[in-house]
Amino acid sequence: MLTLTQALYDQIVEHARKDHPDEACGVVAGPAGTDRPERFVPMLNAARSPTFYEFDSKDLLKLYRDLDDRDEEPVIVYHSHTATEAYPSRTDVTYANEPGAHYVLVSTADKDGLGEFQFRSYRIVDGVITEEEVQVVDAY
Repeated sequence: MLTLTQALYDQIVEHARKDHPDEACGVVAGPAGTDRPERFVPMLNAARSPTFYEFDSKDLLKLYRDLDDRDEEPVIVYHSHTATEAYPSRTDVTYANEPGAHYVLVSTADKDGLGEFQFRSYRIVDGVITEEEVQVVDAY
């Protein structure tokens, strides 16, 4: 199960809405070994595409150096889907290289009639997608 604060949830959703119609992407870092998302790190979609996201290689290198300096790890890797449901694509599965991370997808398309976005979380390990419950709390 992914547990995150309302503030982090709101930041991820706002980033997805702001970057629409392009896909938004980013990371929420947390202390290494805790599985606790704490620090919101929005990234630039270098692809600037409504159907694909890509972290800029220089930004990604800078992020991982910063994570190492802070003794953090990516707890959440998130991106948005602008025209499809919040479910990992084959490309998303291929790029899922953090087996310990929660992969959050936010859809900014109303595909299920439940509202203007979906917020869903998955574990993706060795190509296997497992959806998990999301719990939003006021504070840890």
